Amino acid sequence: MNDLSPRTQNNSTNSQWPSEEAAYSAEVIGLDEEQQCRVGAYGMLAQLLRNPPDQQVLSQVSAFTELTSEIDELALSMTMLGLSAASSNCAAVDDEFHNLFIGMGRGELVPYGSWYQTGFLMERPLGRLRDDLVRLGFQRQQGVTEPEDHVAALCEVMAILIQESQPFQLQAEFFETHMAGWLERFFNDLSDARSAVFYKAVGRFGAAYMALEKRYLNMTV
Repeated sequence: MNDLSPRTQNNSTNSQWPSEEAAYSAEVIGLDEEQQCRVGAYGMLAQLLRNPPDQQVLSQVSAFTELTSEIDELALSMTMLGLSAASSNCAAVDDEFHNLFIGMGRGELVPYGSWYQTGFLMERPLGRLRDDLVRLGFQRQQGVTEPEDHVAALCEVMAILIQESQPFQLQAEFFETHMAGWLERFFNDLSDARSAVFYKAVGRFGAAYMALEKRYLNMTV
């Protein structure tokens, strides 16, 4: 995905996109454990929704089964995602990814904010997002045609804002404006999609995590 280049203005800290290897281990220097977990969650979702995972990524995600002993929906969804990754192979997941998001002309799901909010691509929500990305200092990479409101790109932006320790008010405003209105619905659709097997667990985790982020950001502003 990586539709945007690193921030180059407006309080830039020379941020980089989270690397694929560290996207969900998120051992980010200077962040407390809670914020590292947030970077990790967004980075992992971005990685899984940007491209189909290879076997190394599936092996890393399978470690989710060992991360928690709690029994709330987020913990259960993490465990199910880990178990699903452990029992999946990358060839089957690659086919699943293409059926879900690419397909013949169009996949089963359309993972763009404009589509979910208006029923059409490239509509006003994308224009507002582009304005905010410029204000935040992101620049679109030359030659990239993918719209910036792809779910993976939005998760990447949130990971960067957290990694840079941007104010919670800014994080909350970006989330509320560009993500809160549709991402939980997208992840619920993903968990219910006919083509989804491994991605059913991704959708369940994504929906649970978006619900948690709504509560978290509402408490901190």
